[in-house]
Amino acid sequence: MKIIATEEHMVTRDVAYAWHALGLEASDPGVAYHRVGDIEKRLLDLSDGRIARMDEAGVDVQVLSLTTPALHDLGPESVDMARRVNDVLAEALQRHPDRFEAMATLPVAQPEAAARELERCIVKLGFSGAMLCGRVGERNLDHPDFAPIFEVAGRCHAPLLLHPRVAPGAVRSAWFTGLGDRVEMALAGYAIGWHLDAGFQFLRLVLSGLFDRHPDLPVILGHWGELVLYYVDRLASVDRVSGLDQSLDAYLRRNVYLGTSGMFSSEHLRRAVGIVGPDRLLFSTDYPYQYRPGATARTFIETCGLEGRELENYASGNWLRMSAAILR
Repeated sequence: MKIIATEEHMVTRDVAYAWHALGLEASDPGVAYHRVGDIEKRLLDLSDGRIARMDEAGVDVQVLSLTTPALHDLGPESVDMARRVNDVLAEALQRHPDRFEAMATLPVAQPEAAARELERCIVKLGFSGAMLCGRVGERNLDHPDFAPIFEVAGRCHAPLLLHPRVAPGAVRSAWFTGLGDRVEMALAGYAIGWHLDAGFQFLRLVLSGLFDRHPDLPVILGHWGELVLYYVDRLASVDRVSGLDQSLDAYLRRNVYLGTSGMFSSEHLRRAVGIVGPDRLLFSTDYPYQYRPGATARTFIETCGLEGRELENYASGNWLRMSAAILR
């Protein structure tokens, strides 16, 4: 059974240098986390070492994307940098066409240029969508400035992966300080802050009417829905005041795909099936952050509780069907 992992990360040296030059470690502790242990080495590797670990895990294909915070904090220089990153990804796909796909890296702070780069990546490079890393400065993703990006994605039916990033400074100050630097870093980042941010970005996009304007736009939420799934019954109360064409439940079942992100939990999977249905699930390992030695990916697939066509669709079929709908 073919396994496609749809949220697998990389970085280039010039992006890592640009983050360091901006001093992002101070405002986004997740940047420093990239350098823990072998993580940066594995992020940089787009060849034999990565493929060896894919084979070890039982993963046939990785869908590559630039890790968080991507280029959201860069200014005009991000336009050329995004093009260079995407060209690196395109070269990796050419070298290993049966092992890699890619999500476009966008200069989101320059929305018109980002829309052009997304179209280039979809039409000319054959990419499978793009990844967005939450807020851009003080602007949330539903800000009108970013409309050109969503217009291209909606027209092309190109999936957008909404990836987490560190919680805003005001949130960190109000909720996470006073517990020690290491605990603050964890809470503001990978423990819950990342996922609160991604979940709120998604909810803001829904409530802005994005999916009424672009009913065929697919959005991917990793980590089994970035906390939204666990409050979906309560969030449904917003339907009374939203003024949208559909209910939240309808958008979840029509526009949203849920990724595993290395959270190998059959309990989470069962809840996801109950909310969005088995045809909206995507497998992913969140490499290299959730890397575990051994055949962990294939073992989870084989023991997750799904069977038959539902299992095959979770492993790869749902991704292949979504990718086939992209208008390249």
